[in-house]
Amino acid sequence: MPATSNFQEAIREAQYGALVGPNVVNRALPYVGGGMVLTAAGVLGGMSLMVSAPALFMPLFWVALIGNFILFFVAQNAAMKANNSTALPVLATYSLITGFTLSGIVSYAVAAAGVGAVGTAALATGITFLIASFFGRRMSDSVGQSLSAVVGLGIIGLVIAMVVQLVGSFFAPSMFAAGGFELMIAGFGTVLFVGAAFVDFYTMPRSYSDDQYLAGALGMYLTYINLFIFILRLIIALQGGGRRD
Repeated sequence: MPATSNFQEAIREAQYGALVGPNVVNRALPYVGGGMVLTAAGVLGGMSLMVSAPALFMPLFWVALIGNFILFFVAQNAAMKANNSTALPVLATYSLITGFTLSGIVSYAVAAAGVGAVGTAALATGITFLIASFFGRRMSDSVGQSLSAVVGLGIIGLVIAMVVQLVGSFFAPSMFAAGGFELMIAGFGTVLFVGAAFVDFYTMPRSYSDDQYLAGALGMYLTYINLFIFILRLIIALQGGGRRD
């Protein structure tokens, strides 16, 4: 029995030593949740502005969109350096503004498929998080590395498909902006970011130290925001792009 215990302890130590930040996931999760709450507040603020002052919404949307790109790189740089006192307020602002930029698609989803579509997307995202949290931490290296490679290649393919859709929508909007092409992209994006949710729980402790928990939180936050968006797009596409008979 002592020999067995020593052997099991040696295995645990070897596994622990392979991790850069064994506690980074647990430290990051509260900030992922906080970012989601701030994003929801930003969505509500944007939707309220669309009703109360619609002429102001689009100018502010473009300012927010450009500002978000800047905030992302500032936050990522500070978080990677574990400069968390600087990264935290920037990330909070980034999450709030992200919600504002998402208010348009959320409003469109409500009009196209009802409030239930948003609730369904949020619930599906939450369920994915719970399942990924359990299984993603327990993936073997062979499965985790293979899934990471597949997701990485998938993201490249998704970006290419979205560029094709963007360009094609100028010439044949009925073909590229809605219908089968949009359904394909929305479905592929949903499956891809479900996979990315599992990958996050595997890669975070192997990529970030415990002090880089905000960098890990930012990556995980983006995964679940994108998952939510693609589920919404999928629901809208399944509803015929919002066309009512």
